[in-house]
Parts: sequence; C-alpha cells; structure tokens
Amino acid sequence: MMPLTMATEGEVTSIKRVGGKEEIRRHLENMGFVPGANVTVVSINDGNVIVNVKETRVAISKEMANKIMI
Repeated sequence: MMPLTMATEGEVTSIKRVGGKEEIRRHLENMGFVPGANVTVVSINDGNVIVNVKETRVAISKEMANKIMI
C-alpha cells in the first residue's frame, strides 16, 4: 500500500484504506473515496491531486491524498 500522492498521472488504482480522523474519513467517503473504489489520477500539481472517482472529477489537497491508501 502507498498513499494516493505516490500514483502517477493516468494510473488507475483501487482504494485499499482511508485513514485520518473520523470527520475527515466521512468527508472523503461522501466524495466517493471508499475502499474498493477505482480512482484515476488526472494530474498532480505541487502534491495536490485531481482524480476521477465514481465518474466525478475531484481535486483534493496533498494532506487529504496522503490519507487515501492505494
């Protein structure tokens, strides 16, 4: 397992685990970041990540992306 920030652009991965405090986990889950979901990295800019998850494009900060394990 590695954090989402380590994925390369264009790579399709599967979420293994979502870490962090309960409030952060719930927020990420509401956006579609749940274990088993496929995530495609669209771009990485200064650690901030834009991904496609559940047919939606989402931008998340480096701190949030580090809590998502792939």
